[in-house]
Amino acid sequence: MDSRSRTFPILSKAELPPSMQRDWERSLARRGEAAFIGGAGHAPDLYRWYADEFYGHLFYGGEVPIRYKELGRLRLSTVHGCRSCNLGNRLDARAAGLTDEQIRRIEDPQHPCFDAADQAVLALADLVSLQGVGATLGAELYGALRLSFRDGQIFELGMVFGLLAGMAQFLFAFDLVEREDYCDLRPKVLPPAGEE
Repeated sequence: MDSRSRTFPILSKAELPPSMQRDWERSLARRGEAAFIGGAGHAPDLYRWYADEFYGHLFYGGEVPIRYKELGRLRLSTVHGCRSCNLGNRLDARAAGLTDEQIRRIEDPQHPCFDAADQAVLALADLVSLQGVGATLGAELYGALRLSFRDGQIFELGMVFGLLAGMAQFLFAFDLVEREDYCDLRPKVLPPAGEE
């Protein structure tokens, strides 16, 4: 794990509960760092909720095939420029059935390696991304999604992508992930509360 100075304290592996130590090791092996796990060690019950409920029940459960969630998650981490996320998300996308070409072409959502359902999912991920703030679901994208997904599935995809985008904001704000060189979501120093 990198040794850079962070404002929020990161616990070492030895300071974490045993179940989080396993997750720390897995994160280090898959993503090259484990700062999120070390930070989450201050709130292990909240971390367990995130791992078990969000990922266990919604992301890896739910009504939408995991392939589409992995496709959208990889698009989000690529758009946001999260190096840590990209490393693990590429592995998970491949395991979910995305081809090497699709993973390589994730920055070109109109490429013919993506079918119409894939392209609609990628467009939804872009809409919900941090760069899409202020945009709304229009009739054209909704219609494209409806060709492959029921309304409940569209809602599920939107919620999953929204929660992931919110987590990206949190991870960047707390400096818990490594950024790609191209990441334009750089830290901004805000004045203390009450000051302008």
